[in-house]
Amino acid sequence: MATPLKKRKLIGEINVVPYIDVMLVLLVIFMVTAPLLTQGIEVDLPKANAEPIESVPDHDPLVISVDAEGNLYINAGDDEDKPSSGQKIVTIVSTILGEKPETPLYVKADRAVAYGNVVGAMVLLQQAGADNIGFVTDPLDTYPVPE
Repeated sequence: MATPLKKRKLIGEINVVPYIDVMLVLLVIFMVTAPLLTQGIEVDLPKANAEPIESVPDHDPLVISVDAEGNLYINAGDDEDKPSSGQKIVTIVSTILGEKPETPLYVKADRAVAYGNVVGAMVLLQQAGADNIGFVTDPLDTYPVPE
């Protein structure tokens, strides 16, 4: 005679171990790719002993970057990683300042760039209606003291 089959009781629990594995793999992927997504212009900032500027809440700062070759970049618009013309910078800055006059403006210049190029960037910001302009620098304590 055949033995009767036992009826198995259904388990109403979800096995979460595979989900934890998938979550950990995604976490590692995001941790590896997040630093790669940072975009910007490579600028070797001058060192200065200056206090940090207080940020204005709800306003991202507008930064004009000047690289070692004297090219100008702005962190607004479609092509943040491509050099911008002076007229384009004036147009973008005046539009942003027209909408949000409290927007902080900064000049981030390579230490190897000629002083005239930094002044040129400041003149463009003044033409766009900027009253206060800050400079971005690296902290002085990381800079070797010249002998």
